[in-house]
Amino acid sequence: MSTSERFDCHYCKDTLLGKKYIMKEDKQYCTKCYENLFANSCEGCSLAIGCNCKDMSYKDRHWHEECFKCAKCSHALAEKAFAAKDDLLLCTECYAHGYSSKCTTCKKTVMPGSRKMEYKGNSWHETCFLCHRCQQPIGTKSFIPKDDGYFCVPCFEKQFAYQCCACKKAITTGGVTYQDKPWHRECFLCISCRKQLSGQRFTSKENYPYCLECFSSLYAKKCVGCTKPITSLAGAKYISFEERQWHSECFTCFQCSVSLVGRGFLTQRDNVMCTDCGREK
Repeated sequence: MSTSERFDCHYCKDTLLGKKYIMKEDKQYCTKCYENLFANSCEGCSLAIGCNCKDMSYKDRHWHEECFKCAKCSHALAEKAFAAKDDLLLCTECYAHGYSSKCTTCKKTVMPGSRKMEYKGNSWHETCFLCHRCQQPIGTKSFIPKDDGYFCVPCFEKQFAYQCCACKKAITTGGVTYQDKPWHRECFLCISCRKQLSGQRFTSKENYPYCLECFSSLYAKKCVGCTKPITSLAGAKYISFEERQWHSECFTCFQCSVSLVGRGFLTQRDNVMCTDCGREK
């Protein structure tokens, strides 16, 4: 037989003709070399897991099928559900007995692999976590704790939430109180321009809320000098004389423009002037 016709183990070079062999990365190995080079060591018995054995693996660890057992009761775990705790593999019964939490409602164990709900250190079976009002499972929906119970959002709104006097919908978070009535923040608006008033300075007239700009524009007296509104709501100072008003900075001599605040002045028809300009007339 020529060299090109030979079929040998890639490692020991013994012929593989008529023998069992294993392929790895396009190379053939006799079973002995393959086990020496590549076989995993069993976590249970520390022996190599041979070619004729099933290799059971979990997180880069390996076992013979017969060594893949619960660390507590020694029941076989092959093709069964199991859980890991501190590098030990446990059947679901042993894990549940030793480590699983108890359902706050029914007091039974929440088995590994089953869906459970957790909130502030408490656990429930999914079917035991119920709305206190409608008694339906809350599941993954939003809920609101109240006293010793838990409520789905619709039930909480029906039983406890204030209703906004503007949109008539429930107020679940925050809100504004005005004239002893509740409002959503986004519903509390200036009656004139509809700007949101929450967190802003505002005033009212005839029980309606107004932003300062609208109130000034609609109801404030106008400055004789600049004709713009005068309002004390924004802290503006003004001068009043014979039912006429001026902003402090607008109360000036109409002829020389000197400020008349805190000093004597004269009138000439609808105008005011300083005494110096008045004497020149």
